[in-house]
Amino acid sequence: MAPRVGIAGYGLAGRYFHAPLLVGAGFEVATILTTNNQRIADAQTDFPSAKIVENLDDLIASKIDLLVVASANDAHASQAIASLKAGIPVVVDKPMGRTLKETQEIVDVSIQTGVPVTTYFNRLWDSDALTVKKIINEGVLGDIFRLESRFEVFRPELKGNSWREDQTAAQGGGNLLDLQPHLVSTALDWFGPAELISASVRSIRGASDDDIVLVLKHKNGVDSYLSASAIMGSPGPRIRVVGNKATLVIKDLDPQENLLKSGAYPKDGKWQVGTTSAAFIHKGDQVVEYKGIDGNYTEFYSLVKNALSGGKWPISTDQALAVAKIIDQAREISFR
Repeated sequence: MAPRVGIAGYGLAGRYFHAPLLVGAGFEVATILTTNNQRIADAQTDFPSAKIVENLDDLIASKIDLLVVASANDAHASQAIASLKAGIPVVVDKPMGRTLKETQEIVDVSIQTGVPVTTYFNRLWDSDALTVKKIINEGVLGDIFRLESRFEVFRPELKGNSWREDQTAAQGGGNLLDLQPHLVSTALDWFGPAELISASVRSIRGASDDDIVLVLKHKNGVDSYLSASAIMGSPGPRIRVVGNKATLVIKDLDPQENLLKSGAYPKDGKWQVGTTSAAFIHKGDQVVEYKGIDGNYTEFYSLVKNALSGGKWPISTDQALAVAKIIDQAREISFR
């Protein structure tokens, strides 16, 4: 029998980054919480047999095995904590909490209740993330000393009615909370523990922070340069990993996001189409293609499904806290 899951929030995250992957991993989407009329209609179209509710109490009472918090950032902590106290394991979309303190509060309740919580660092299952881990293990680049990782676009005009761009940092808006958790979590996964040594967190368009550069120094000696910008007229390559023998360059974003936004669903735990980002090894003027690995976000929920039966959760609370700590420090350093 498929585990029953409830989804809190049915906007971009709930509808496109969670629901299709839950189905692909073998979950039953049983209940959806949303109060927006258009999203209610979307949920009814996508999941005719699912129960649509307008408050968290009804969602928690709907006999679910897992709650996915895919709501706005300012609701993450309250919804996660209520579910944990009700004995229901939780997946919280990134960031788990808006601050280290809020993240720690969620983790503390998980420890006190003995009910597990994890967070959705799905970019660990991007093609580029899996390809970087592969090339690190192979030693092709020699001694790696620098990572450049970016989410950069050119969007000089603000989106209308976007809480990510309109809300303050305290409310949960901005790219430091929206995109940097992906960049930080993957950098820590690839190169291990790190200290934040530099941070620039700015608002160029006059709303929430939209141009952020963080520099991490990992204990193994690698420096990570992490850029999240909404107003970059000439975006750099998605990934550049630099070693003393060669450099790996991945120019484009993993294709899974576009597949999900187009309405595509993975099946039986995997995509039915190729999801590899083109990768190249550079040695000066010599450039050769490098065989990457297909990305698969569904693997996250396959691991969650296994964890509900006693397996290991895909993202530990220590990982969530490590990322939250760096995000907090970035704001402190930048505004000193």
